[in-house]
Amino acid sequence: MRPESTNGTGGGGLAVPMDWLCAEYLADELLRTGGLVETGSLEYVAGRRTLALTIYLSDGAVPEEQLDEWLDRTSHDHPWQDWVRERLTARRARDGDGEPGVALALETLRLLEETLLLATDLGALPASPAAPIVVDESAQVWLPSWQLGLPLGHLTLHLY
Repeated sequence: MRPESTNGTGGGGLAVPMDWLCAEYLADELLRTGGLVETGSLEYVAGRRTLALTIYLSDGAVPEEQLDEWLDRTSHDHPWQDWVRERLTARRARDGDGEPGVALALETLRLLEETLLLATDLGALPASPAAPIVVDESAQVWLPSWQLGLPLGHLTLHLY
């Protein structure tokens, strides 16, 4: 089947745009080869969605040229969620809400925000790096899945 095929889509284009497919494929490959979490786990899905959304909204061509940007976007001190919203707003203004890539990105963000995962409360860690870091793994909180997917994606990018 040719990439331009509309077999079963009932429209004049791909059901899923190539740039979104490439972003998801790359995110999946990075996470699988990084081996940080079990493939198919909720953490893996959160990491794949977060990384795919980051890759898609970066408008990049090849990973080697975008790696530094992706590392910056997924770093702990970067306001990832604000950046995603700004980029989606710009894409919606440029391409419209009906563009399939924009629709997939909006749905992915919705899933990342609405899917909650129970995780160790890292918000209780001391702000000062001089203070000893003690993590009480029994203290858990419900977090939006992007808050777990973001550090997982960042670590995966470092392994690349």
